Amino acid sequence: MNALWLRMFKSAYRREPVVSFIITVGAVDAVIGGVGASWSLLSFGLGTVGVAVALRWWQSQGSQGESPEAAPEYYLPPSPSRPPLPILNPKQKRPPY
Repeated sequence: MNALWLRMFKSAYRREPVVSFIITVGAVDAVIGGVGASWSLLSFGLGTVGVAVALRWWQSQGSQGESPEAAPEYYLPPSPSRPPLPILNPKQKRPPY
């Protein structure tokens, strides 16, 4: 179970590092507030986690509405339309300056 948890944790951090960091900070605040009987820190931590989860859900809902058929935009022309680069010959001597 520990290896599965670690793999899932790493995967979440790779996909959404900012949201995962905010969730981690909120969870740590909630744990510290719960252990120390500081209800304001506990509620702040739970609120932070809730806002981060809502932000992640909102981002995932917005990304589904995009059209996947959009063609990529290229900034350079295709390679056959460009003239080929000259071949460099390392055996040639350069003229002195």
